[in-house]
Amino acid sequence: MADAPITQTEVESHRRTKRAPVSPTVKLARLSSLTGILFAALFVVALVLVHTTPTLSASDADITAFYNSSSTALVTVGIYLVPLAGIAFLWHSHTTRLLIKSRTPSPSAIPDGLQLVSGILFVVLLFAGTASAGSVALLKDLTNDPLPSADFARGMLAVGYGMVFIYALRGAGMYALTTTNLLRQAAIMPKWLALVSYLVAAFLLLSTLMHPAAMLLFPTWVVIAGLVVFIRAGRVAGPAASERQASERQTA
Repeated sequence: MADAPITQTEVESHRRTKRAPVSPTVKLARLSSLTGILFAALFVVALVLVHTTPTLSASDADITAFYNSSSTALVTVGIYLVPLAGIAFLWHSHTTRLLIKSRTPSPSAIPDGLQLVSGILFVVLLFAGTASAGSVALLKDLTNDPLPSADFARGMLAVGYGMVFIYALRGAGMYALTTTNLLRQAAIMPKWLALVSYLVAAFLLLSTLMHPAAMLLFPTWVVIAGLVVFIRAGRVAGPAASERQASERQTA
């Protein structure tokens, strides 16, 4: 008796059963990478738009002319994008923490705690600093009230610059430093990337530049580190400790 022909449905079903299930580590690495890219895109656009405000060294005439022009609309758009960038970063930070704990259920307490706090501080200071820098533009675009003096506008810009380029930048540096340490402990960050990451963290912690180029280094690092970790996560030898324990319970 001749064998019955194999249908296309049976072939596809056989292929699906042969596919290895995606591990939690790979899923979390993918989500961490995607949310990191989303954060970087929103953050870069928002920071560039907010930075269209006059610099601290601008003359009173230049400051007055800027806030009397239509260019303030760009700053207002940037102000609305900053919270979205912050939310994307918190999402990225949390998924990265879950990724680390999927490989090391009990990470080192000190870098683990500092990573959490520094990520939150970065977002809080970013919100407060950009709100201050864009406050006069927001006042101009959303109300009909008279504009404050050039000295007041410069003072608000100075507060915003300080919060973003001094305090938030240090929070970003500490986040990069502790995240690198934890990812190395989890064995999902290569040595060359760890070395680059430590250099980036040192720059963010010590930089005195009051320019977006200094802050834009952070989202660049987030994207590169996220992509490399995602690629490497699928090649990590051996399952995570939690996965091994679950496998042992199933076979017991």
